[in-house]
Amino acid sequence: MELKEIQNLIKFVAASGVAEVKLEIDNVKITIKTTLGDSSPEITYLQQAPMAQQPMQQAAPIQAAPQAQLAAAPEVDENAKFITIKSPIIGTFYRKPSPDKAMFVEVGTSIGKGDVLCVIEAMKLFNEIESEVSGKIVKILVDDMSPVEYDQPLFLVDPS
Repeated sequence: MELKEIQNLIKFVAASGVAEVKLEIDNVKITIKTTLGDSSPEITYLQQAPMAQQPMQQAAPIQAAPQAQLAAAPEVDENAKFITIKSPIIGTFYRKPSPDKAMFVEVGTSIGKGDVLCVIEAMKLFNEIESEVSGKIVKILVDDMSPVEYDQPLFLVDPS
């Protein structure tokens, strides 16, 4: 099962209102638990079954501390007026088209719809990431030549 399929499954389960889903495909077991009313964080278990006949151990859930959630709240309010441009794929983030060229964008750069913001290398293919909004780059959230995940925030853009 591919990562994108797992992410889509998590989104589907969260939107459906189901409390728990267990899925087993070949040697991969996935358990997705959600809560109704957002009283506690969503917990996702992903466990690969051992190849030999050994007793299976269940992974312990990882829960965020309430202090961390409270500390992040003011930052969300500050950045609420900005548009977040996220990574559409998994790969390596590059701010320049090649090592000897200038950066695509810097903080303060005005961008238009369709402007190339960065390149993400995935499986030896370089994918240009274009802006879907017009505005001004407020913050670059990822360092050059860093690995990025699907849906990871890359840039904050002020649309005004």
